[in-house]
Amino acid sequence: MSLHPIGKLYTHLHSSEQGLTQSEAVLRQARYGPNQLEKIAGTPLFIRLFREFTHFFALILWFAAGLAFFAEWRDPGQGMATLGYAVLGVILINGVFSFWQEYRAEKALAALNNLLPHHTTALRDGHAVQLMVAELVPGDVILLAAGDDVPADCRLIEAFGVRVNTANLTGESRPQSRDTKVAPEELRQDILHAGTSLISGDARAIVYAIGMHTEFGNIARLTQTAAEPLSPLQKEIMRLSRLIALFATLLGISFFFVGQVLGLSFWANLVFAIGIIVANVPEGLLPTVTLSLAMATQRMAKKNALVRHLPAVETLGAASVICSDKTGTLTQNRMSLRQCYCSGALVSPGELPEDAPMFDVMQYCHDLRRIEQEGGAVWQGDPMEIALLMSVRTVREHVKRQDEIPFDTERKRMSVICDTPLGPILYCKGAPESVLPLCSALWLNGEVVPLDETGRANLLAVQEQMAEKGFRVLALAYRSLPAEGIETQRETALIFAGLAGLIDPPREAVPAAIKTCHAAGIRVIMITGDHPQTACALAREIGLAVDPVAVTGDRLRQMSDTDLQLLLHEPELIFARTAADQKMRIVQALQRRGEVVAVTGDGVNDAPALKCADVGIAMGLSGTDVAKASADIILLDDNFASIVAAVEEGRAVFDNLRKFLTYILTSNIPEMVPYLAFVLFKIPLPLTIIQILAVDLGTDMLPALALGAERPDPDTMQRPPRARGERLLSWAALLRAYLFLGVLEASAAMAVFFFVLQGGGWQWGVVPGLHDTLYLQATTACLSAIIAMQVVNVFLCRHAQASVFSRTHRRNRLIWYGVASEILLLLLIDYTPWGNALFGTMPIGAKVWLLIIAFMPVMLLMEELRKAVVRRK
Repeated sequence: MSLHPIGKLYTHLHSSEQGLTQSEAVLRQARYGPNQLEKIAGTPLFIRLFREFTHFFALILWFAAGLAFFAEWRDPGQGMATLGYAVLGVILINGVFSFWQEYRAEKALAALNNLLPHHTTALRDGHAVQLMVAELVPGDVILLAAGDDVPADCRLIEAFGVRVNTANLTGESRPQSRDTKVAPEELRQDILHAGTSLISGDARAIVYAIGMHTEFGNIARLTQTAAEPLSPLQKEIMRLSRLIALFATLLGISFFFVGQVLGLSFWANLVFAIGIIVANVPEGLLPTVTLSLAMATQRMAKKNALVRHLPAVETLGAASVICSDKTGTLTQNRMSLRQCYCSGALVSPGELPEDAPMFDVMQYCHDLRRIEQEGGAVWQGDPMEIALLMSVRTVREHVKRQDEIPFDTERKRMSVICDTPLGPILYCKGAPESVLPLCSALWLNGEVVPLDETGRANLLAVQEQMAEKGFRVLALAYRSLPAEGIETQRETALIFAGLAGLIDPPREAVPAAIKTCHAAGIRVIMITGDHPQTACALAREIGLAVDPVAVTGDRLRQMSDTDLQLLLHEPELIFARTAADQKMRIVQALQRRGEVVAVTGDGVNDAPALKCADVGIAMGLSGTDVAKASADIILLDDNFASIVAAVEEGRAVFDNLRKFLTYILTSNIPEMVPYLAFVLFKIPLPLTIIQILAVDLGTDMLPALALGAERPDPDTMQRPPRARGERLLSWAALLRAYLFLGVLEASAAMAVFFFVLQGGGWQWGVVPGLHDTLYLQATTACLSAIIAMQVVNVFLCRHAQASVFSRTHRRNRLIWYGVASEILLLLLIDYTPWGNALFGTMPIGAKVWLLIIAFMPVMLLMEELRKAVVRRK
């Protein structure tokens, strides 16, 4: 189809200059379907919810609950039913929170549909009619004007001064000219794609692709089919949950058989096995992680980073590469006149002489339209023409336009003829190589002097110098016309007025943000649909690269995966003129290298890469709905610098997760040791299962969350990103929790337990009844000691090396609220009738509390000594 003349194109699509008949359009609608994007079926919500209750971690808890209910059926009155219901509550909480954490509404498709126009003008039976976009079919002839969105992929039949904004689809910031000339496929200028819009001109085009068969539809398909990778945190939590659950189950089964060998009854062994499982499974881990991430999102929202996907908070902290879009992300997405060449000198726009004729050309030579909006009148059209017009310092008097010679790709210039008080004047602007050959003179300090070939060569050299800085350079010229006469060759003998250098300027905070990223060991790679020269100039200006290596989409298309992997070793790499699928390919290649990749973007073309990246970051102000719906994080202020603050928060999340994981795992040892002592030494069970749950799901929850709310350490952004394979629960953290802090807590708990029993006259080998007052007081003392030691532990876990008394700790009110809640819950458990009945406790005396309190500074002193040794290494 690419080389068919218009007549053959009508034949090929079975259409005509009058468009389709209504009856034929109805038949084609039935055959091709509506012009809209189709949704690819995903996993139903109820299945996703069901999965949260059937993963390995949940199955272990289901098994424990089932054993508890079975034990209650065989031996009623032992409190096993209460345990069963408590474990079911844990399963419900974990499942609901995890589902909410994973659930995201799939809005990308709806956003794509919303971006397409809703109505368009088409020819039916030779008459122009308004149609719903969904009613368009291949073969329809549509009419387009400046400001219209393109509703389907189509080929131009007629075009008058057509320029198209393709930024959303290609990332190209400069408007693209389109005409009816047929060219090779890679140079096509006669195609309009769905999702783009006309900046200027009028056009008639014939539709050849609709819906999912358009380029727009291809991006939609990539967006929907791109697999969302599990975040490093999700993978680590899954691994950790399975490891702990498997360890707890094997330990429970092992000690069940140990009890059998030692001669304990079946039911005593069963209680023991369930207790071991419950003691080692951190039931509060998943909801605590979720709530901690949710709190981090609130802090990030205050820094203008809106989180749509909770795990993305921590993933961003692990990011080792940020693939950034250029237009609208690193730049302001608006053209600005930055430099001018006038009267033989390069000057800023503010330094132009007041009488410079450049101002007249900028004010009158354009195709802009002034439209009324709620906020007032605005100019609509080519952003470059708007930038030129906005740079006019003193608005000249209004003049009437007599004629226009429109811009086209062959001439690369446009001219207007205006009726001024000085007579008819032609104003011209365009590419320097097109305008300069038409000039015979130049304006120099208020005078018009001849321009020879040497002068033209000098001007072209200046133009090259400006282009190397990334400027889009336009030549401005003018001439007076006779009141009557010449209708042809009007664009001759022009007077050169000057050169205008325009650029999409970078955001003010971007250079500092790039510098911070480099200090934090984060590599920033620009991936843009814009021109390589423009991208390289911007990279130098913002400090992204000194000597960038620019790779175009055409070159990338010819590369094998191996070549791309080798290319990614380049330290200062930029990708330009890239398509949507190529950007996604780059992201996936980086991921195969083990990088944690964050992608920023704002256009439709960025959506697939945003979705397949480890974390996608969309611009909230300039970003399309497509990009926002495909992203994990949205920058509310479109400021690249906000990413730096978000990365800092993300890194703090991982550190905080390790802190509270150490905190909650510490209590596993004093919960497990009583059961081991119960079996091995045949003593009364020091701690019941329901009391274990009181710690894991009660007193430990708020202090654990307080650790999750710790602010970033001052040196957070001065260290490199953590490795993708770094474990949340390292061996150092595990040994500290289990073999040091946990042992200290277990020693205190067991000492207090025996202190109460011995004080009440207990004899070794005697097994008191479950409702015996002395036994209830002893288990209460054991439980109280664990909770009291956890009060100290929350301060110890704030930092793995820094002293509790160090000033590096920032203020955290939530820790004090957590400690207060811990103490309050302990008092309610020990000294209220409902607490005694639910948890099997009994009030304890002052002597017991004095012993418990005596153990607290011992634990503090021992941990301070350990930290001092670690700091000296």
